[in-house]
Amino acid sequence: MNLSPDQIIFWQYGFFKLNATILYTWGLMCVLVVGSILVTRKLSLEIQRTRWQNLLEIIVTGIEKQIEEVGLTHPRKYIGFLGTLFLFVAMASLFTIVPGYEPPTGSLSTTAALALCVFVAVPLFGIEAGGLGEYLEEYVKPTVIMLPFNIIGEFSRTLALAARLFGNMMSGTMILAILLTITPYLLPIAMSVLGLLTGMVQAYIFSILATVYIAAATRASKPKPESDATPAK
Repeated sequence: MNLSPDQIIFWQYGFFKLNATILYTWGLMCVLVVGSILVTRKLSLEIQRTRWQNLLEIIVTGIEKQIEEVGLTHPRKYIGFLGTLFLFVAMASLFTIVPGYEPPTGSLSTTAALALCVFVAVPLFGIEAGGLGEYLEEYVKPTVIMLPFNIIGEFSRTLALAARLFGNMMSGTMILAILLTITPYLLPIAMSVLGLLTGMVQAYIFSILATVYIAAATRASKPKPESDATPAK
């Protein structure tokens, strides 16, 4: 059993390697794209809808509600990015029930790429929400002395996202490998089921953290309430 999909090499030519991380990552993305096309090809606006459409609407509504509760007032604007992050990490864990499959999230390169996606998305959403000047102004609040610390915080936050996801996903694989050596029958099956649950939890945590970072970057000052008093005539 391999602890990382990077160790599985399918093809190599000089410096170029096609390992399980690359193959399973692109394969998973193809599954998500094809699956989304198949699921949404027969959507109906009528009162009578299929059970699959009702299930899809429940899932999408649930994700939107989670995004809104974190602090983003227009969840549909962010559901494409945040929902994709959640589905990728969740499906990467779910497919571990397929024999021979190694989740690409077990590689540090994959988790680093996901964290970099969040790193790029946070300023993009922040600039779109309030403009470049207002977003950059946040780096010098409450004083300009905080500028280097805020910049370091951006990079350390990205590193923490990648390391957290990699460590949590890798820990289940390592425990399973140890149990396969000690007791190669019942316990590894139970740990595989626990690994599925852990993967789903990590998908949720990773998406929520990304939502929190975007919400912090897009927060705007609330308008002052208008006075109820009417001017005297």
